[in-house]
Amino acid sequence: MVTVQSISNYDKRHPTAITIGTFDGVHIGHRKILERLIRNAATLDLKSTVLTFFPHPRMVLQKDMDIKLLNTIDEKTGILADMGLDQLIIHPFSKEFSRLSATKFVRDILVNDLKAKKVIIGYDHRFGRNRTADITDLKVFGGTLGFEVEEITAQEIDEVSVSSTKIRKALEEGDIPTANSYLGYPYMLTGIVEKGKGLGRQIGYPTANLNISETYKLVPKNGVYVVQSELFGQTVHGMMNIGNNPTIQGKGFSIEVNYFDFEQDLYGKNIQVDILYRIRDEQKFDSLEVLKSHLQKDKESALALISK
Repeated sequence: MVTVQSISNYDKRHPTAITIGTFDGVHIGHRKILERLIRNAATLDLKSTVLTFFPHPRMVLQKDMDIKLLNTIDEKTGILADMGLDQLIIHPFSKEFSRLSATKFVRDILVNDLKAKKVIIGYDHRFGRNRTADITDLKVFGGTLGFEVEEITAQEIDEVSVSSTKIRKALEEGDIPTANSYLGYPYMLTGIVEKGKGLGRQIGYPTANLNISETYKLVPKNGVYVVQSELFGQTVHGMMNIGNNPTIQGKGFSIEVNYFDFEQDLYGKNIQVDILYRIRDEQKFDSLEVLKSHLQKDKESALALISK
């Protein structure tokens, strides 16, 4: 997959079958649109293309800096590449861009810049300044400007009753089975492994301390989880604690992964942690010895879930 930063950098020699949206989570509802896009592009000898925006429009228009997203832009790029998409165009979203009229957006961007020959879009898609234009308008534009519009109907989308909002709610409640079933893949956290205080190693449970630099990334509810990662070409399972470490005074919030039967150095490496199950809430224990004993129970629970 080719990733293009900004519409202005697009190679206009390649006509496209295109869809537009933020696609946060790239969940199973999104995949109905994307799979149809990829099939259509192959049939028509066009480049299957997603036009997405970053930062998220709500961050710009509503100053909603507290919005939490399911994917970082790099995670989203990786998921789309794995689906077999030809091209991803990531356009910087700005107030100026949001003020484009529907006519300018369709004529200047979709047709002139991105060479759209087919647009595949959900029935409820709205675009243009103040989001005043809808799919009926898009079909009219298509008739005059020479591209076809294919509508994903309400019935088709409702068949997969899923939304990014439902997934966020499930993760905030620690409901991993629901979140993962809606996503179609395990929810992931991606970050750089940093040095911690070494307390985990002292009690026999060394951890990789994950630093997620993207503050907009949604981190699930505090607690203990079963996870897996691809490390040095192998799948490694482990357990992860998300929370404020109430047993260890002054430690504060952290995301720590204890990998099973794995001893290689991960410091400074960028790793992806896939979340499989949730074991329990975060708890405060009376001592490190009690904590250590409970971690052994957590490991046994994790291994039992993994073996299933």
